[in-house]
Amino acid sequence: VTFCEDAYHAAEGGDLLVILTEWNQFRKLDFGRLKKALTSPRIVDCRNIYDSKAMADAGFEYICVGR
Repeated sequence: VTFCEDAYHAAEGGDLLVILTEWNQFRKLDFGRLKKALTSPRIVDCRNIYDSKAMADAGFEYICVGR
């Protein structure tokens, strides 16, 4: 188990980010900073907390579950 200070530290060097919670700190991420942390800008959103168009505009490959 690796403990991280924040979402950006957890995403550092990752190939894909999976959102599994609706916590407020994940709703208000800096997508520019997040994009720099990931090796490729891909997000799977299992809680549907982001808008598909906004994610595409931010340059992410965005997969949401249940929409």
